[in-house]
Amino acid sequence: MLKNYLKTSLRFLSKNKTYSFINIFGLALGTLCCIYIILYVADQYSYDKHQPQAKDIYRITTFLDMAGDKHNNGTSSPPIAPTMKKDFGEVIQYCRVVSTLGVSKNLLTYKEKSFYEEDALFVDSTFFELFNYHFDYGNPANAVKVPFSIVLLKPVADKLFGKEDPLGKTITIDNGYGKQNFKVMGVVDESLGKTQIKANIFINMNSSGMGGYTYNNNQWAGNNYAYSYLKLRPDANAKDLEKKLPAFLTKYGGQQIKEMGMKKELHLQPMLDVHTASGYEHDMIKPVSGSFLNIMILIAVLIQVIACINFMNLSTARASKRAKEVGVRKVIGAGRFSLVKQFLAESLFLSLVGILIAIPLLMLAMPFLNQITQADIHLALFRDYRLWIFLVLLVLMTGFLAGSYPAFYLSAFQAIKVIKGNFSNQVSAAGIRRSLVVFQFVLSIVLITSIIIIYSQLSYIRNKDLGFAKDQKLIFSFYTDATQQKMTSLRNEFHELSEVKDVTFSNYYLGQFVERDHGVYPPGGNMTTSIDAQNISTDEHFLKANGIQLLSGRDFHQNDSGKVLINETLCRRLGLKPETAPGTMIYTEYKPDPLYSMQIVGVMKDFNYNSLHKEITPLELDYEGRLGYLDKMIVSVNSTNYKSVLSRMETIWKRNLAAVPFEFQFQDDVVQKQYESEITLGNIINSFTLMAILISSLGLFGLASFSAEQRSKEIGIRKVLGASVSGIVQLLSKDFLKLVIVSFVIATPIAWWAMSKWLQGFNYRVPVSWWMFALAGIIAIGIALFTVSFQAIKAAVANPTKSLKTE
Repeated sequence: MLKNYLKTSLRFLSKNKTYSFINIFGLALGTLCCIYIILYVADQYSYDKHQPQAKDIYRITTFLDMAGDKHNNGTSSPPIAPTMKKDFGEVIQYCRVVSTLGVSKNLLTYKEKSFYEEDALFVDSTFFELFNYHFDYGNPANAVKVPFSIVLLKPVADKLFGKEDPLGKTITIDNGYGKQNFKVMGVVDESLGKTQIKANIFINMNSSGMGGYTYNNNQWAGNNYAYSYLKLRPDANAKDLEKKLPAFLTKYGGQQIKEMGMKKELHLQPMLDVHTASGYEHDMIKPVSGSFLNIMILIAVLIQVIACINFMNLSTARASKRAKEVGVRKVIGAGRFSLVKQFLAESLFLSLVGILIAIPLLMLAMPFLNQITQADIHLALFRDYRLWIFLVLLVLMTGFLAGSYPAFYLSAFQAIKVIKGNFSNQVSAAGIRRSLVVFQFVLSIVLITSIIIIYSQLSYIRNKDLGFAKDQKLIFSFYTDATQQKMTSLRNEFHELSEVKDVTFSNYYLGQFVERDHGVYPPGGNMTTSIDAQNISTDEHFLKANGIQLLSGRDFHQNDSGKVLINETLCRRLGLKPETAPGTMIYTEYKPDPLYSMQIVGVMKDFNYNSLHKEITPLELDYEGRLGYLDKMIVSVNSTNYKSVLSRMETIWKRNLAAVPFEFQFQDDVVQKQYESEITLGNIINSFTLMAILISSLGLFGLASFSAEQRSKEIGIRKVLGASVSGIVQLLSKDFLKLVIVSFVIATPIAWWAMSKWLQGFNYRVPVSWWMFALAGIIAIGIALFTVSFQAIKAAVANPTKSLKTE
């Protein structure tokens, strides 16, 4: 029986090659999109699943409220994790992970070889008890057990040692904290799986720099910079443990928290949720929103449903081609159930063929799709048996979903009528087919509108006045004491270039996340009423070089130690007026450190130094004349001929720092990187919208084919009576335009609601305007007209004698 079904299917497909190609191609395209999206979502949820007892590991997160400034941090104060292990029996082990704050690159040296490397982390000696890595060299039991021991990621070790055995070798690391020697105790790779820990270098915590500072830190209120992880007993209840944390925090840090005037809460976040939980500050790897992944799954389902609808419409459009076959089968004794089985078997066969075509196409398209999603999906995922189970289920679901309607539709034909040439069928339900096309175009219009609004928002971001000049700025970073000693010499020589307007030094550049903050208060206040302000240390050229405007007071002068500039927001939050604020003293105090006082010399006009996702927050610029504390150089130029300027700068650089690579960033690129996730989202929706439109157009093509087939005699009579080709095209097209208009009416409120929700993630956003929806509607109508016109013109120019010869 199956062999007979297969032969019948192949015979029909071979006789209708165009129909077969469009049908199979539509299913293959939809299946390709569906499989890739499922792989992408599965990859995002795979982070840290390879860790031993991953479900028992939790990250300590911190909620802070400082005089109304709320922060939800993925980090905590250094002493919290070790004290929790001491106090709570539920905690088996802990580990803290600390980045080299203020140091973005480290100079690694071994013998004559040296290079810069990013992402160095200080970790507790227990790190490899909680986090599982494959060791190419060394033993996890003693890898980071002693001070100044280090573990390298394999690419770094290969670059440093080549084929030489790295174990026990001493390397030098030079960065903003000085130069130290470290002993290599291991080399690891990430072959076991992806992790939220972003590191190339693991350094024992009880070493120099931030590690040594953390190891001896007893600050319970502030210093919330440590990524802290706990491993609980398998029978422990994390929620019950979390209920004990307010009393625990009060016991050890209550006095410090009270003195700082803050509210502080500790929470436990499952490690497996970290990568898919947004809304936290200070994540090593930018998380992917769980709601975004749900949207991706929805898109995958809808695209596959669109492909199935496309199959249904094309199958019913060609119904008359098989009606007599159905009639003959019924006359010789075939029951309706037997016919349903036959058509469902054909549908499953086409679904299988679609997936068999989709998989190699996916392999070819994988690099392109990875570039769109900024992901690293690889073919190794096909080794997972669960994926093959999913593919089998996908064949079955697609086959039954796509084939159910055509199977019942075709099997319902009455034998006597179809043999006589009457193909009408009560089950045909033209309204169902039209509803399916409306559904396809509703989704397409929603996606088209989304693209228009996303790109409008990105254009708004690119062109909005941020309050500072981001264009024609070059940023140079100096990572070691030796290179920082050359900064003044470089500045003087850069100034001699005619294209250079100004040069300034700072410890952060605009568009970079500012990690430093502290509470400040005016005379008569105290730390309990302090305002949390982010602070950047600069020289006297910072405002001029960055095009920042002063509202009152003056700019920094040379040797302005103890002087600060504040923005409007901080001025207002402190209860000061811009006109009278210059000359006012402000204070900060973190015991046991002494009270520190600063004098306001000027008030800056507010500018967006953070991304436009956030409102402008309090900012303080501190004058810093000591060169070792400023490791960034921002060069403002007045030429767009960057090739010439950079060539001359590189000559000066090599004259001063011959052994150091000439590396730089453009300020506008830095600002643009703040919106990478939105750019990626736009690319994803853009690509899959094109897929959905293409498949929807195939469905519309099928319905146009069906309509032209059903009305062939009517068209023939109209032509005999003198109807023009344009008139017949208009006759056939207007019904489809009505469907698109209905789709537009349904899609508009859906798109408005969805994109309004998305725009709420920006404090500065483009207004949603009527023209965005109108443009989406015009594009949809254009696509429909283009698709339908092919079949309409074909029917209009056909010889009427062919359709009327049986009359």
